[in-house]
Amino acid sequence: MGTELDVIVAALVGLLVGAVATWAFFSSEKERHEEVAEVAEDVSPEEAAMLAAFHESALILGPGDEVLRANAPALQFGLARHRKLVHSEIEDLVSRLRSTGHAQAAELDLQRGRAGTSSKIHLAVSVAPLARDRVVVLGRDLTAARRLDQTRRDFVANVSHELKTPVGAIGLLAETVAEYADEPDVVARFSEQMGREASRLATLVQEIIDLSRLQEPDALVESSVVDMDAVVAEAIDRVRIEAEAHSIEVVTGGQNGLQVLGNENLLTTAVRNLLENAVHYSPDNSKVSVGMRAVDGVVRVAVVDQGIGIAPEAQDRVFERFYRVDTARSRATGGTGLGLSIVKHIAADHGGEVTLWSKPGRGSTFTLAVPQFIPTENGGEVLTPPPPATTTASQRSRP
Repeated sequence: MGTELDVIVAALVGLLVGAVATWAFFSSEKERHEEVAEVAEDVSPEEAAMLAAFHESALILGPGDEVLRANAPALQFGLARHRKLVHSEIEDLVSRLRSTGHAQAAELDLQRGRAGTSSKIHLAVSVAPLARDRVVVLGRDLTAARRLDQTRRDFVANVSHELKTPVGAIGLLAETVAEYADEPDVVARFSEQMGREASRLATLVQEIIDLSRLQEPDALVESSVVDMDAVVAEAIDRVRIEAEAHSIEVVTGGQNGLQVLGNENLLTTAVRNLLENAVHYSPDNSKVSVGMRAVDGVVRVAVVDQGIGIAPEAQDRVFERFYRVDTARSRATGGTGLGLSIVKHIAADHGGEVTLWSKPGRGSTFTLAVPQFIPTENGGEVLTPPPPATTTASQRSRP
């Protein structure tokens, strides 16, 4: 009897929960439709056609500044609610128009949606008079353009800062060499430092050029079948001297004979940059592994180190230009902060991605993934679909 009672009680609770959920859904839908209806008052055919033709945010206000109609983008950005303008900045523009009789325009940083959210939008807002004492409000979204402009300014500032360091060091070292010209030992020591700074400067300039080229739409103009065994072997050869200097063993494993369609030099640069990063952040007498395999038509090259690892809060930023997890260590090893950004762009140009697994104290695994090239028996070719076109620091289990 008790079991049957429990079943009945559970069923009643389920029905009650379902009823509450259904009521909440229809209440939400009703509120949404009422909100749209509130901003769909009667307007002239000309006014309605104007709003329909405008793909950015557009609203029509009545004589009392009530919202008569708003198009979908205006509602999406949360510019109107309950027949009223949400933002006081737009209200001020409308007020100036009514007092002067002249159209008004301004670029505004506005809270997106309801108050309390952190999201911001940047709109170029224009207000103009219409017949019957009405006002049209037009908003052009400049958020993406503003973000791009800020990115460009940051890049120029970062480049300037990075160039100043080796240039300034070379200048100081040159003055010191001139001052101690009669002391061969001092001259030799500082000349060696000048050489290192000059080499670092040359590397930085070349990487800036490479990154600029990779961002062009036609970065991968000439493609050919690339043997990934050769790419990995060449990349390892380029870091061999530095690895041996720190007693770091570089080992390989996985599948052989895998091919992709792309640029061999760029792919070699990508793998080399991942290896250099692994060597720079690994302790002496440790091991760096390079594994390669094909899964679901995607060739994955994983570079695994036993280094210091990367904190979770830094993992989403490691592919940014000039970002360094450990600034002091990176400068000591000659790092420019552009290597992983270059890998990201090379992967994207090949229709692939680069991902990261890392845990502080356990090391990191960077994986370069590009579509596999599979030749057919009749001499044709099969190009597998590319992996998702994202570049991310993921928290999945280690490969």
